[in-house]
Amino acid sequence: MTLRFSQARQQFRQLIAQPTRNLAAAALCPAQEIYPELDPAEILQQLDAIATAIRPNISTYPLKTIQAINHYLYRELGFRGNQMEYYDPDNSYLNRVLERRLGIPITLALVYLEVAQRLDFPMIGVGMPGHFLARPTIEEMEVYIDPFNQGEVLFTTDCQAIFHRLYGDNAAWSSHYLAPITDKSLLARLLNNLKLIYLNRRDLTNTLMILDYLLLLLPNEPSNSRDRGLVHYQLQNLLAARSDLETYLTHSPMAPDRDQISQLLDNITDNL
Repeated sequence: MTLRFSQARQQFRQLIAQPTRNLAAAALCPAQEIYPELDPAEILQQLDAIATAIRPNISTYPLKTIQAINHYLYRELGFRGNQMEYYDPDNSYLNRVLERRLGIPITLALVYLEVAQRLDFPMIGVGMPGHFLARPTIEEMEVYIDPFNQGEVLFTTDCQAIFHRLYGDNAAWSSHYLAPITDKSLLARLLNNLKLIYLNRRDLTNTLMILDYLLLLLPNEPSNSRDRGLVHYQLQNLLAARSDLETYLTHSPMAPDRDQISQLLDNITDNL
């Protein structure tokens, strides 16, 4: 099992280093840790098959192509947002999203983006706080797609309304919330969702696994080193904890929690 896990992480490292888009394949790497019998090639073939079924109905008119994608994903296949169990970790694993036809905004957007890519319909993710969207990258087409809500077509004012519904009428809106998001940022957001889910469940083993992926993706993000060190400490992996926490302080010498982390490091040293 450990060998399979290390292979998944090695594959992830290779995928994120490539200049071409490999979002689905990269997202399936941590899924292999939870579902070791998972065959990523089969999942990618499922996405291919969805695109193949939609292709005869696409149009030179972008909105008609969006309608064709929406009809097949939501009417024919029954994809929908998981309103009842939003924080179920399976909502964040692409293989389970495809199997159950259930997901959260970012994973349903991932399905949407992958299908659109296979149809040569240019789209990109939009990392609006609290509600991930997608949009066509077509000149003079300023619309957004809400994959969590049946692929609803939105304008900027609709996106603002969703934001204020989530955060309150007094929350400050910024046009930057509708900026395109990089593939790396999409993966980071997906992994951070899983990190928080597992932390809230006190599932330290899987929290640690997700943090390993986050550090492969964002090796210069000190907070991930700190968080992994703290999880190692709770799991009594003291040498690993010390290494990560020392890395955190090295890269964040003015961190507001420096004193607490230094004290914890002293405690770890005393117990080694």
